[in-house]
Amino acid sequence: MDEAELCFPQLLNTSCLKNTRPYSESMLIYILMSFVSLLTVVLNLLVIVSISHFRQLHTPTNLIILSLAASDFLVGLFIMPFQTLLIEPCWFLGDLMCSLCFFVAFLTVPSSEVNMVLISVDRYVAICDPLRYSTKITQKRVRICVLLCWIYCVFYSFTILYDNLKEPGRYNSCYGQCVINISGTVHIILAFILPISTIVILYLRVFVVAVSQARAMRSHITAVKLQSSVTVTVKKSELKAARTLGVVVAVFLMCYCPFYCVSLSRSDITMASSTNTFINILVLLNSCLNPVIYAFFYPWFRKSVKLIVTLQILQPHSSQANIL
Repeated sequence: MDEAELCFPQLLNTSCLKNTRPYSESMLIYILMSFVSLLTVVLNLLVIVSISHFRQLHTPTNLIILSLAASDFLVGLFIMPFQTLLIEPCWFLGDLMCSLCFFVAFLTVPSSEVNMVLISVDRYVAICDPLRYSTKITQKRVRICVLLCWIYCVFYSFTILYDNLKEPGRYNSCYGQCVINISGTVHIILAFILPISTIVILYLRVFVVAVSQARAMRSHITAVKLQSSVTVTVKKSELKAARTLGVVVAVFLMCYCPFYCVSLSRSDITMASSTNTFINILVLLNSCLNPVIYAFFYPWFRKSVKLIVTLQILQPHSSQANIL
């Protein structure tokens, strides 16, 4: 066998073969992953700086968004470059680094999902029980929930990768391979079915309540001249609620469903085919879209970004600026 076809030519009998990709395909993936990684880091860093710096943004809801941005920032900074390394036909960083990289991946990506659940709960209470929102959703309770979120993700990542961390490389068939083995059923239930079910149920409830409130307001209007304008306003509110729900759920499903469908069919996650690379990129792309969905829709974000880009946040008392 030609030594050029082996990952480690010095290990003639135990080295993996180089399954090279077409050059054009590799370059396309490199450019795409580099762009998405940079964009994810920049967007989420803007969210982190905005919420951390400006005191007007120190609210329970924004604290959850800050946690979401932090997890997505870590995905862009560490997991996306790691996924780029998996594109290579051979893994040269060793078995321990392979397991550690997957540990960080199973920590940061699920934390983004759990933070989305917290945001869904926050919006549910705000819409369905607005009178008691300030007493139910407090800064202290949100901090505890965010802390529990990250503790849960650490525990989840350690538990599901325990065998791989205890004996790195135990599932490799040759040198130059990065393979882990997890329980696909447990992973799908804890990291996909439970979070997405919670998000869908809560947002559906929010949508139903919002529509019923809009219709109740319309029924109290008796003036004929105002009827047409109110009808238009109600329709716009219904469309806005439906659009927000559609964006949140559709983007999440679009990014995560392909990955979990593959996980359901097999439990091994390898640096194998172009299909695996594509579905992994989709999952990571969600971390880039999250700041767009949860932050760019807020007017204060555009104003805070302007202050950050123009370096006005370096001025004294800039944290007291009115950006709402």
